[in-house]
Amino acid sequence: MIKTIFRSEDLPPEERLARFDDLQVNSVHPMRVRSDDAEGFRATARALDLGAVNVVELTCSPSDVQRTPKLIRKSDPELYSIVFALRGQLGVSQAGHDTALGKNDFAVYDSSQPFHIRIAPGHDTTTLVRAHVPRALLALPAGGADRLLALPLPGSTGMGALLTQFLTSLASDSGSYRPADVTRLSTVALDLLTATLAHHLDADTLVPPDSHRHVLLLSIQAFVQQHLPEPRLTPGFIAAAHHISVSYLHRLFEAHDTTVSAWIRRQQLERSLRDLTDPAQRTVPIHRIATRWGFNDHTAFTRAFRATHGIPPKDYRHHTLGNST
Repeated sequence: MIKTIFRSEDLPPEERLARFDDLQVNSVHPMRVRSDDAEGFRATARALDLGAVNVVELTCSPSDVQRTPKLIRKSDPELYSIVFALRGQLGVSQAGHDTALGKNDFAVYDSSQPFHIRIAPGHDTTTLVRAHVPRALLALPAGGADRLLALPLPGSTGMGALLTQFLTSLASDSGSYRPADVTRLSTVALDLLTATLAHHLDADTLVPPDSHRHVLLLSIQAFVQQHLPEPRLTPGFIAAAHHISVSYLHRLFEAHDTTVSAWIRRQQLERSLRDLTDPAQRTVPIHRIATRWGFNDHTAFTRAFRATHGIPPKDYRHHTLGNST
């Protein structure tokens, strides 16, 4: 589903900047692109269209992107956009704010107001991720996020980390998504963005309950992934870490036709399977891999593995890696 929409290497050097600028000017969100080194300009853009949400991964040489009042009058789809750098430097200016985004920071900008984005100032290239979302689809007051425009927001912890990690995974995927996934992925993106902006606006009470529950479940699942090897990873420990009751934790998972313990066990088995089939770990004893992912009882691990995959872990490893194990 993700596709390359521009690749400068496919064009003569003297046409690259002009063609990329033309692509941006004629989009639903018109912008102009300028560079001091037109001859050396390079850019590769990959896009994932989820209907309501559009995600782009762009690798670009130093350039300036501007949206002027004239371009706004030409076309304004009334979007909020999220942008952050995976590698390199990025600056955003809008609504009187001018910020150079630090590592793991992200920024919000609005299609209805002029803005200026500086890509890779003083560097070779920058790789960024940008997501467009219609303002009307976010469960926030009209103009509620305006006071966040072009401010550096943390993307390495809390809600921001969930949002940027999710958008990064969308942008980096090589094509495993199916058409049926579009609606689900779009819903997750909208819920995460709404919850993240509401968090920074202290407007949590304005977020619909379904979005709250969805984002809370995503946060819990990320927490579980980080603590999989720990013996203390129990429903009580997880609930306490998220300031909810154990019964509410169980209801969150029951709504998705599973249980907390079953979901944890599935993640532990998946991590164990990954290590068992890793050629670099072919000499690591199976019981050590099992212990690494929270199975302190080797018999219980073998039984759970066989129930899931149909054969014992030893046979699975032998079948996958061959006789050299």
